[in-house]
Amino acid sequence: MRIDSYDAWGQPPAPPEPAAPYGASRAEGHPTGSDGTPPPLPPGWRPSPMRWVARGAAALIVLLVIAIAWLAITAPLSKSLEPPVPPSITLLSAEGEPIARHGAVIGKAVDATKLPAHVTGAFLAIEDRRFRSHLGVDPRGILRAFVNNVFTSKSSQGGSTITQQLAKNAFLSSDRTLARKLREVMIAFWLEAWLTKDEILSRYLSNVYFGDNVYGLQAAARHYFSRDADELTTGQAAMLAGLVKAPSRLAPTQNLKGARDRQAIVVGAMADAGYLTASEARAVEPARLKVAKAKRLPTGTYFADWVLPQARDQAGAIGADQTVQTTLETRLQRAAIRAVNSAGLRQAQVAIVSMRPDGRVVAMVGGKDYAASPFNRATQARRQPGSTFKLFVYLAALRSGMSPDDTVDDSPVTIAGWSPKNNDGRYLGEISLARAFARSSNVASARLTQQVGPKAVIKAARDLGISTPIPNEASIALGTSSVSLLELTAAYAAVAAGEMPVHPRGLARPPEGSWLEKLGLDTRRIPGDQLAGLRTLLAASIREGTGRSANLSVEAFGKTGTTQDNRDALFIGYADGIVTGVWVGNDDNTPNAGLSGGGLPARIWRDYMMRATGAGPAGRPDPVIEDVIDGAGDDVGNLIDVIGNGVEGLPGAVQRELDGIGVRVGRDGGIEIDRDRFEPDRRRPEEGPPPEDDEEF
Repeated sequence: MRIDSYDAWGQPPAPPEPAAPYGASRAEGHPTGSDGTPPPLPPGWRPSPMRWVARGAAALIVLLVIAIAWLAITAPLSKSLEPPVPPSITLLSAEGEPIARHGAVIGKAVDATKLPAHVTGAFLAIEDRRFRSHLGVDPRGILRAFVNNVFTSKSSQGGSTITQQLAKNAFLSSDRTLARKLREVMIAFWLEAWLTKDEILSRYLSNVYFGDNVYGLQAAARHYFSRDADELTTGQAAMLAGLVKAPSRLAPTQNLKGARDRQAIVVGAMADAGYLTASEARAVEPARLKVAKAKRLPTGTYFADWVLPQARDQAGAIGADQTVQTTLETRLQRAAIRAVNSAGLRQAQVAIVSMRPDGRVVAMVGGKDYAASPFNRATQARRQPGSTFKLFVYLAALRSGMSPDDTVDDSPVTIAGWSPKNNDGRYLGEISLARAFARSSNVASARLTQQVGPKAVIKAARDLGISTPIPNEASIALGTSSVSLLELTAAYAAVAAGEMPVHPRGLARPPEGSWLEKLGLDTRRIPGDQLAGLRTLLAASIREGTGRSANLSVEAFGKTGTTQDNRDALFIGYADGIVTGVWVGNDDNTPNAGLSGGGLPARIWRDYMMRATGAGPAGRPDPVIEDVIDGAGDDVGNLIDVIGNGVEGLPGAVQRELDGIGVRVGRDGGIEIDRDRFEPDRRRPEEGPPPEDDEEF
């Protein structure tokens, strides 16, 4: 029983008295209803929801007015309705001197309503599928790009609509700032308010960048396929639409495979979006280029052509006239051109790349005559590196615990049915790694590759920056995979710098890299013992090995390379803070009798490096007389063989006699005559004025 309800006298408790209404006293009483119950209390005051809606709308209007005023001051909206100014870039040398000027190729404006459906469909499918329905900004696209970029490992995606891209291309810079993005959104809304969808699409297609310094769909169609925009096939339209994502990297004249891979993605997107049926998509073939011949020679030369896409990315896609400083050093570029002009080349072509150990390219020659052939053999050609690839074989050997003083068997060997042979036909038995590297022994390199495994050699090449495909087989020891001279020279620059990899670049201000690059985590130091071993090997090669023709009076390092049938010959090395690679060969990959890396390429390298560093040629030591395993017993035959194989095999007394009369037998079997000995008054090339026909850049 509850205590508060207990009555000691047995009387039940009285019911509680009802409360008086609000504002009335209990004495006055209160009205009641017909059933005796009090009336309901009046509800408390609550604000109306519509009042909050009105306040929010007013705040948005105020913010919109402020934003429009700010945008009108910082980026006049009327300018977004004008066509963009054709961009132009002036490239400057490292010293600040103009070296090239490139103006854009702008095509005639196109009308999207008059283009075939598969042409406009290609761009809408890959760039903006909801173009017809959004108001300038696509929240779904932004969310999709955010989820992809943050939560998946796929390539990065963009959420900008075609209207936003037009707004950016019209006059905004390429800065990745919040203020620039807000202006882009505001201009996109402005464009949607003033222009129809077809007008926006027409302006976008008329001004978008397609690589190769070409702007606009009409110009791109003429440039890549020699036809008008309304004549493009589905495959051609898909390829052009695919270029928009990365025009500098995917330009089909430079990267046809990448452009075709991207074309396939666009065709798939067209099928998904309903612009093509499945059978039509399957019937689309890879687009074939028919590049239109330029009406005039392009401004600039090999280096300018190579660095222009990087310069354009750095400067942005707009601007009436912009200047970008490069890494090219005028004096060194002139020295490279003079070295080529004085090399005595006939039908063979030549390429030179020279850079600082940190990757700054200071000189580049992509061929004998730019006017005759603008194809850049230093950056675009992929040729076998020959024995210059042995750098990676010996790095793998050093990583396995070997040293330059350890020995390797320089005798004939057969590996899985493959029997490599030394170029000079001589085999010396057990020799040190330093001696094997200096004389460029093929069998020694093959044995080392077999010992450490091809995967270790491939990893060494990858660590030093080689990105081209390398087969997992023993024959890579002789440099059978293809690589560009630029990439190969950068690998040697890593040894000069002491860290790997070295990224070659042509701009004074490095491009924005990944967060790993910004933190310096993409490179690492080469371990001290391995670095010392590599430098010992390279020094032995240029001092007393196959690269003796390139030796200088200053400390120098280098390696020769010659491919099968003398098709390619290379010399790559460094001295006094300059890393240089030289290639000589024929464009059609035909053999060159007597050509070797220790011959003409080494002499071109020495000529250039003497001009670049101010060093002189090194004194010529007596060649080492080596005990040969095979071929003994025929003195006359041996003498003929060693003369054919060059100076490395000549007896010291014979060579001294030849030196006395100014004649020297080269490593490649060629004969050099010291003209200064016979013509004392003959002026040396480096002492005279530059030839009148020297190409400046």
